[in-house]
Amino acid sequence: MNAPILIQGLSKQFKPQRVLKNLDWEVEAGSIVGLLGRNGAGKSTLIECMLGLRDADHGSEIRLFGEDVRHLSDISKSKIGYVPQSSELFDWLTPRQMLKYFKAMYPRWNDVKVENLMRRWDVPYDKVISQFSGGQKQRLSIIRALAHEPALLILDEPVASLDPAGRRDFLREIVDSVIDQQTTIVFSTHILSDLERVAMKVAFLANGRIVHQQMLDDLMEVSLQISGPSSIVNQLGPHKVLHAETKHDGYTRLLGQWTEQQCMSLKARTDLKVERLSLEDLFIEMTK
Repeated sequence: MNAPILIQGLSKQFKPQRVLKNLDWEVEAGSIVGLLGRNGAGKSTLIECMLGLRDADHGSEIRLFGEDVRHLSDISKSKIGYVPQSSELFDWLTPRQMLKYFKAMYPRWNDVKVENLMRRWDVPYDKVISQFSGGQKQRLSIIRALAHEPALLILDEPVASLDPAGRRDFLREIVDSVIDQQTTIVFSTHILSDLERVAMKVAFLANGRIVHQQMLDDLMEVSLQISGPSSIVNQLGPHKVLHAETKHDGYTRLLGQWTEQQCMSLKARTDLKVERLSLEDLFIEMTK
């Protein structure tokens, strides 16, 4: 089976800045991947290039369901759902009119799901969308993206306008989508507590590339930050170095990964400062 997302050598330049730099990325079917990067790192640009909404630079290769994103078949297009950072809705229509329009475009459309979400999220069918609050527009955009039961769901800061209760309900819905239909989900968010609730994997975007991708549980379990004299730290031999910084005073701070048994041994040492970092701390270190 073709990976839902396969990217090789993706570059994108907005002169004079090169936002994406020969980026490689693969996302497996049925996974929920949280895309993390600092403001301005290029998350939205990556998503837009990935979906063919923005042209990538020459030499970039982007394939969705095994097809070149520039020449997607109608079948592949119908498998994709997308919620942009800013809700792009037909503001002059009512939700009933807008949903009817989109329903005609997709071979699959789950009326029962739409009805349940509209009712549960308190979105009125017959009010003009321009009169909606930001949170209502965001909910409607999510409902539109879920209605045709996509095999690939791309979410760019999807809950920024929702209150905590709305975010939790939405996150529960996307987890159910993966369990019930093996939907592949990629979402960027700056709300790390939301990501920790649902993401199977995290991918860190920094300096124009995906610098690391890993199952979230494994990342949290086997990653340690160790500080101490460089002569000692440099002998520790992690199987992966995530970030390292040597200071002028001869001390090194190393963020790395070891086996679980090695982590236990390292935490018992008294000659080094050994820390297990939170996801927020890992995010800061990984995106420097």
